[in-house]
Amino acid sequence: MPPVVTGSVVAVIGLNLAHIPVKNMAPTPFDAWMQVVTFVCVGLVAVFTRGMVQRLLILMGLIVASVVYAVLANGLGLGKPLDLSGVAQAAWFGLPQFSAPVFSAHAMVLIAPVAIILVAENLGHIKAVTAMTGRDLDRYMGRAFMGDGVATMVAGSVGGTGVTTYAENIGVMAATKIYSTAIFVVAGLMAILLGFSPKFGALIQTIPLAVMGGVSIVVFGLIAVAGAKIWVDNQVDFSDNKNLLVAAITLVLGTGDFTLKFGDFALGGIGTATFGAIALYALLNRGAAAR
Repeated sequence: MPPVVTGSVVAVIGLNLAHIPVKNMAPTPFDAWMQVVTFVCVGLVAVFTRGMVQRLLILMGLIVASVVYAVLANGLGLGKPLDLSGVAQAAWFGLPQFSAPVFSAHAMVLIAPVAIILVAENLGHIKAVTAMTGRDLDRYMGRAFMGDGVATMVAGSVGGTGVTTYAENIGVMAATKIYSTAIFVVAGLMAILLGFSPKFGALIQTIPLAVMGGVSIVVFGLIAVAGAKIWVDNQVDFSDNKNLLVAAITLVLGTGDFTLKFGDFALGGIGTATFGAIALYALLNRGAAAR
């Protein structure tokens, strides 16, 4: 895919998800202001700290914002108080709840085509990491697709949800400048171990929704900027109408969550934007070459 398409697809991933924290994670004016406090905290940590603290800017910003939330909500009664009773009651160690898979033809027909959308998202994620690291990762694309498939089968076999590459993790990579795959192995092992601690799960549940929303704004914004960086690094010429229209239409399709339905299957904004950008560029490029 040419840089104008790649940059558009990567930017769309962040922009398409932007409505989640903005519209769904701030039910009250207080929560909206706490989102502001959260992303300001992350920004302050990113700019005014150094070393390990700066590397952990998302986590540190989340912790500081949660403390501020507790002071304002629990101390001053300005918002919904944090309820830590679940943490106190939860056991330190315990087995997760496993369940065997149940096969349903209707559910399989409805859900299986979602893999097409995930292919598009994975492609965009790989291009985003390529832009951040400066390394050509196209040769690993097959591994990424197979990894998603295997992980989803393993998760489904014990009652878990489907899995995929996550834009949030890519945003964290952009913020921390840490791209080592070894880090993700360590993080995965830690996540598995922490899955055996109900107390940790209860602690995660206490994080205020508004604080998570503020962090999400930062993460999704970083992904959108990574797409723009692809345009800048590759000096995409927007005086060329072909590039201008591909980028413009793709961004609106993704940001507006333009959806196409094929019976019971719906291709959402990221899918329509990705496939649309590829098809539109091919069409306009062929037309330009024929002149």
